[in-house]
Amino acid sequence: MRDFVDGTAFNFEQGQRSRKLFAAVVLAALDDAIADDKKYGNGPDQIARWARSRDGREVLSCAGIDPNERVVEGLMKFVANGVRTSVALSREESERRLQAEAEAA
Repeated sequence: MRDFVDGTAFNFEQGQRSRKLFAAVVLAALDDAIADDKKYGNGPDQIARWARSRDGREVLSCAGIDPNERVVEGLMKFVANGVRTSVALSREESERRLQAEAEAA
């Protein structure tokens, strides 16, 4: 029984690592689309095309993200904002955003 539990835990950990790897690919795709948006002005279209493609849907699914149209629209809005993923995920950015919302209210 112990071997079964160890094997299950190992498989779960491997699955989590794989999901994180695919999530990193999604973040890289977002950064690429933001760079395209700044350079060529077509970033939201690029991320939408990628997310709707077969490869994009597969990567999103492996990252644990349901590849539906609502997600595609959210990715497009994120790219349109132009904030790189490393900045958007940082503590300083989230604190600044919360402060701006508090001031607006």
